[in-house]
Amino acid sequence: MRKLKLQVQMTLDGYIGGTNGEMDWITWNWDDQLKEYVTEITEPVDCIVLGRKLAQGFIPHWAMVAANPDDPEFTAGQKFTDTNKVVFTKTLQEPEWANTVLAKGDLVAEIDQLKKQNGKDIIAYGGATFVSALIAQGLIDEYHLFINPVVIGNGMPIFKSRASRLDLTLVRATPFNCGIVVLQYEPKRN
Repeated sequence: MRKLKLQVQMTLDGYIGGTNGEMDWITWNWDDQLKEYVTEITEPVDCIVLGRKLAQGFIPHWAMVAANPDDPEFTAGQKFTDTNKVVFTKTLQEPEWANTVLAKGDLVAEIDQLKKQNGKDIIAYGGATFVSALIAQGLIDEYHLFINPVVIGNGMPIFKSRASRLDLTLVRATPFNCGIVVLQYEPKRN
């Protein structure tokens, strides 16, 4: 069965956005080592799942990067543009982007169906609502939490909607020169 990974930027105090979705706290001066880490976790991926709100910025951004061979992020742009995407939405009627289908049904059923298909890993990107729903339903198989060296005091958490305890096993903790520490966890297996 395919594995669903989550890659998300977080503050040290556990938020993925400010109270109004602000993301001006994200550290972007990534060194080659951090870029290689992202390549390592995205290379075995052939499907990206996104919430609608993030998709509306994410997909066009990476398509623009992929259209410019001189862009330093050109390879990443190609990967994210060429990879099949599933956008979870209740409002869109038709996909607005290439290599994209819409998922309008039950989140658990849709993710379970994707996991049962032949293929490589799946990676999730999204805002607090979408990511919280994936976590609340126990759908994430591998967490990659990019902890930024900042405390914002209040914002959008992703673990708040979890109704029960979630025990995790630390796979690795990797510090980077820019101050980000990536914590990789898997749900603890009984």
